[in-house]
Amino acid sequence: MTIKKLLIPAVIVIVTVLAFNFILANPPEAQRGGAPKAAKIVVQTLKLEPLQYQVEVESYGVVKPRTQSILVAQVSGQIINIAQQFREGGFFEQGDVLAQIDDRDHLADVKTAQANVLTAQQTLLEEEARAQQAVADWQRLGNGQQASNLVLRKPQLEAAKAKVLSAQAAFEKAQLNLERTKVIAPYAGRVLSKSVDVGQVVTNNSQLAQIYATDRVEIRLPIKNKDLELIELPEQYRDVGAAPLGAKVLFHSDLVGEQRWQGNLVRTEGAIDTNAQQLYVVAQINDPYKATATNKYPIKIGQYVNAQISGRELSNVLMIPNATIYQGSYVYVVEQGVLKRKDISIRWQNSQHSIIASGLEFGQQLVLTPLGQVSSGTAVSIKDENNKPANPSTSGSKKSAGASS
Repeated sequence: MTIKKLLIPAVIVIVTVLAFNFILANPPEAQRGGAPKAAKIVVQTLKLEPLQYQVEVESYGVVKPRTQSILVAQVSGQIINIAQQFREGGFFEQGDVLAQIDDRDHLADVKTAQANVLTAQQTLLEEEARAQQAVADWQRLGNGQQASNLVLRKPQLEAAKAKVLSAQAAFEKAQLNLERTKVIAPYAGRVLSKSVDVGQVVTNNSQLAQIYATDRVEIRLPIKNKDLELIELPEQYRDVGAAPLGAKVLFHSDLVGEQRWQGNLVRTEGAIDTNAQQLYVVAQINDPYKATATNKYPIKIGQYVNAQISGRELSNVLMIPNATIYQGSYVYVVEQGVLKRKDISIRWQNSQHSIIASGLEFGQQLVLTPLGQVSSGTAVSIKDENNKPANPSTSGSKKSAGASS
């Protein structure tokens, strides 16, 4: 019993020592796996290639009539009738009678003037007879001497002739005033505003209405200074002959649906606008009120329109979408499977595309995919046409004007 009590503690100690020595000789090792591979960013790219590009300069303006007039009364009287089309917005043709002024006073004036003509003609005939009699009398009694003009009644004869001319002029003026009781449209046009109506008494030079011609309208368009070299400006000197139509201009408006008109530049203004420090050109739309399938509603004076001016055609340009440009100064390209930041300078830009002056080269892979906070040197893979990761060296499909692949 005593031996057992001694052996048990001794065995426990021996086992403990052996276990401790084994642990010291074989320390546990942590099972650590390698760091997970970072997933590559998949991007869509466009291979940059030289393009032929027709520049379209964007501008805007307000529609104004090419010919606008204030219609006034040229005689006095009461308005007794107006035409049905003589209302705001009414169309009329050249020669239409827009308003009728009471002509009874003017008819009386015509008759009075006509009577004065007849009286003057009668006086002239009498004076001619007296002059002939004076010549005959002098030949009989003058003893061969030279007669004075007064004796021969030449001044009296000339005065009688002058009275006839004066009476005829008054008669013609009375007839003209009678004609002017009819207010006639000077051209085909439209009424902008009307100031009178039936029953109103007007005097000479009273304003009746504001009208404008409908054969064409004009739009004044500002041109950015950087766009001037890209447009053929219509500047024709006076001795060169009739100026040809300038560059084509496409106008569009969403005032009533989608409206479009085709026009041309017709002239360049002679001075820089002092407020905007820009040059203005003037475009013209011929026959703007002609009904078309696309324009159900006619153009309005004062309507705001956007314009696309056809500019020069550029060769071998490097063009990219504006969406690929960051902060207006740099883009990303893919080189050997990693992103590279490229600082660029822009030669020309519209709302969708930019022509690059420097910073990029033909053949580079431009990144089209929007990127967040990504550093230059980040590994990427390029998406192929089937939206699957492809070899980074594979380029995107080519499309004109920098369209995405």
